[in-house]
Amino acid sequence: MESFPRAATAVVGAATFGIGEMPGMDSIDLAAQAAILALRDAGLRPTDVDGLFVGLPDDAMSSLSLAEYLGIHPAITDNNRVGGSSFQTLAIMAALALDKGICNVALIAYGSNQRSATGKLVSASKPFAYEAPYRPISPVSSYALAASRHMHEFGTTRRQFAEVAVAARLWAQLNPEAFARADLTIDEVLGARMVSDPLGVHDCCLVTDGAAAVVMVRSERARQMPRKPVYLLGGAANTTHRWISCMPELTVSATVECAARAYRQAGITVADVDVVELYDAFTINTIMMLEDLGFCAKGEGGRFVEGGAIAPGGRLAVNTNGGGLSCVHPGMYGLFTIVESVVQLRGAADRRQVPGAEVAVAHGNGGVLSSQAVLVFGSESTR
Repeated sequence: MESFPRAATAVVGAATFGIGEMPGMDSIDLAAQAAILALRDAGLRPTDVDGLFVGLPDDAMSSLSLAEYLGIHPAITDNNRVGGSSFQTLAIMAALALDKGICNVALIAYGSNQRSATGKLVSASKPFAYEAPYRPISPVSSYALAASRHMHEFGTTRRQFAEVAVAARLWAQLNPEAFARADLTIDEVLGARMVSDPLGVHDCCLVTDGAAAVVMVRSERARQMPRKPVYLLGGAANTTHRWISCMPELTVSATVECAARAYRQAGITVADVDVVELYDAFTINTIMMLEDLGFCAKGEGGRFVEGGAIAPGGRLAVNTNGGGLSCVHPGMYGLFTIVESVVQLRGAADRRQVPGAEVAVAHGNGGVLSSQAVLVFGSESTR
């Protein structure tokens, strides 16, 4: 399988916009604002972009729409829609296009007005015929099924899920951009309204508006740009199913396989990772993905997160912006894990900065644990 060379490309611009509530703005408006900010961060203009990679939630031809909106004529576009992992896969496609000379400046952008438009964490997908008789709440019931199985197989507890939610909130309290910053305790998580057993309100991601964008160029150009470049060292994606009832094993995701490939390409092990930005649509995601990313053995994720281990000051910095649980989740969260990785490796995260961060993992999850993707980013010292 062809892949881009290690550190051949770098992120030179990154931005978020409109996190929280932005009534009156459409998804494309939000994405365009984030794109302009990311280009400005890189010292570039929209007309410099010749590779456009987008995935808006309400436009099947969003790469065409955003190109028109920005007044640009890119040589290559991609409009991937595999859910929250779309942007990790788009970064891989952008890196390949840059490496092959198909484009010189790649812009990856996303925006959604989910909170202003609907305010609901409910999938618009047509129910799967074999699941519909059980009347699931999509997507939360699918993740609840995986959580229940994890509890059954490994003795994972709701209190351990609550540890994940509280850790995310503690990180969010260090991030002025995060949407949910009020105090949150384990007892409050456990006592909250049940949504789909065993997942309660605080086990579920936020419903927000928001946008994010990153700009990528080839590494030789990156070193001449105004901001500190963050190099893409490795990346891989994998898909195992569409519907949760067809998932080969409810407690093991495709992250296992694609993480191994991404680490191998990057030339790292988990011991080298300073920051983990993973897709926490639900608290079970964090526990499962820490296992599948290799930070603990399968079944040990619940015990791994106990005692504030992934909170500020813990043994592993996880979702340092507050994640989808407490910072932002406008339908798809994957691009925000990339932006936060860049912010951390630039040393620009202010109160939530992880000291000496040199290597970050940005993980994406799409569908119902269906599509997984892992990117490894590194600072100048890792090249």
